[in-house]
Amino acid sequence: MRALDVLDAGPEHAEAIVDIIHRSFSVRPDLDPPSTALDETVESVSEVLATAGGLLVERRGVPMGALLFDESRPGKLGLRRVSVDPEIQARGVASAMVGVAEDTAEERGKDGIWLHVREELPDTVRFWTRRKYHPVGQEGPLLVLGKTLWLAREVPTPDAMQHLAARVAELVRPGDLLVLSGDLGAGKTTFTQGLGDALRVRGPVTSPTFVLARTHPSLVDGPALVHVDAYRLGSAAEVDDLDLDTASDEAVTVVEWGEGMAEQLNDSWLSVSIEVRGARPIDPLGTEHDGDHPDEAEPRVVTIKPNGPRWVDVPLRSTLLG
Repeated sequence: MRALDVLDAGPEHAEAIVDIIHRSFSVRPDLDPPSTALDETVESVSEVLATAGGLLVERRGVPMGALLFDESRPGKLGLRRVSVDPEIQARGVASAMVGVAEDTAEERGKDGIWLHVREELPDTVRFWTRRKYHPVGQEGPLLVLGKTLWLAREVPTPDAMQHLAARVAELVRPGDLLVLSGDLGAGKTTFTQGLGDALRVRGPVTSPTFVLARTHPSLVDGPALVHVDAYRLGSAAEVDDLDLDTASDEAVTVVEWGEGMAEQLNDSWLSVSIEVRGARPIDPLGTEHDGDHPDEAEPRVVTIKPNGPRWVDVPLRSTLLG
């Protein structure tokens, strides 16, 4: 299939979008109560496009898919009437629209996306859950799905890294898991120190390389910080052997070098990846393998991705980019 064009739709596209909506929803199974999509008119769609906007997918100028945006919920972008021409299903049209919709939400400064899905349509539910949309509520016959957007930002200094971690601390709560990844000396321990300082736990927070896990109790009746270093662990089974579950419900757990191993500890986690901009020599033995004072001349790019239902509806982007 040739490349698709995904257009920002305006009122001038209303007629084409109504046609796609009607054709798409008319072939769906009968539902009780029935969908109101077939009640859409050029006038009703034009009004939405003039205010919230929408997307139209074309191939060689032929409309193939469409959706409408909904700006009714603060901090989120809603998706309505997600429609694909029934004659070209399973050709990537819906996926292309969702990708552009997520980019649009980011451009509009939104924290996440929501939409309604009928529970009686398991294939539709599966489409969205594969794209990491999670159920967050029920409104009559409609299942509410949501997704929080990830972000990346440049962090120029160790102080800035700790400041970013302090902003993350505003969002975490007991039971949360953070999985940190990055090269040797990237600043994972620096991030954890900033998190621990903001949570006001007993310090000092240093790399627990040789003890594997260290618990820092709260000084203010808040959650403890469980700081884990998985650098010398070889498998998820070895992470299990640390028996972290006993404290994880009451603490915030940070696992350095945990990517691909520690995610099993929780159904939700924050993935924090730290990339060094520019190359520098690294001690091949790994001693002091995540130094407390990364080189101030080399900025980092920190990418934070929410995973699982816990992070849906959390204002991640507005808190960390504000």
